[in-house]
Amino acid sequence: MSQPQSMTSRLAAEFLGTGVLVFGGCGAAIFSAKVISSNTVNMGIGFLGVALAFGLTVLVMVYAVGHISGAHFNPAVTFGAALAGRIEWKAVPSYWISQIAGASVAGLALFAIATGKHGFDPVASGFATNGYADRSPDGYSMLSALLAEIILTAIFLYVILGSTDGRAPKGFAGISIGLSLTLIHLVAIPITNTSVNPARSLGVAWFAGPAALGQVWLFIVAPLVGAAIAGLTYPLFFPNPAVSMAVEMDRLPEEATTNDD
Repeated sequence: MSQPQSMTSRLAAEFLGTGVLVFGGCGAAIFSAKVISSNTVNMGIGFLGVALAFGLTVLVMVYAVGHISGAHFNPAVTFGAALAGRIEWKAVPSYWISQIAGASVAGLALFAIATGKHGFDPVASGFATNGYADRSPDGYSMLSALLAEIILTAIFLYVILGSTDGRAPKGFAGISIGLSLTLIHLVAIPITNTSVNPARSLGVAWFAGPAALGQVWLFIVAPLVGAAIAGLTYPLFFPNPAVSMAVEMDRLPEEATTNDD
């Protein structure tokens, strides 16, 4: 049986994992999505490449530090996990702070690198931020953005909760979670540039001007709503008899369970 991890280690894992997610995913969007070579050949990775970058960063960090913190890397995931009874509520504020801090440090690193290119303007470029209406990549309305972010975050949480369920096959959670995030980006990049993660949105919005910060509220509220939907309904849709039995056993007098080993 694995030993419980200290809260310091858990928070460090969340800081690192969220930072890698933002640096890898947003970095791919900032530096590699549209690259024109000296002979004017488009060598950018496009939507598919950016979607894969986000999915791969989650996949590798799940296997790197998931055994330490649970690999949330996302305040919405932490919220949904708490509602589903997968993490203690007292840890939620600390997880959120670590995730936002990791994302913000990654955003600062991206800003420092990007501004090393002559003429780079983080406001004009969008700096991989999320947006709706005039800041949507393809002009989608606020309502469209809200619905997309709620639905896709709920789907993401269902995949996470299902993949990490004690009844699921062991060792494959990172693959399913990473691929689901890739799929989510393929759907939502044209709509909002894809958030489903308040820390990811805040991490780059700090550096992209008041318009980006003015719309970031939606990318905090919508993912939390989607996470709440999944976190509250997953245990109802897919109750685990083994968990229910364990709860009942915990209610028995101590002397009745001392010889059960």
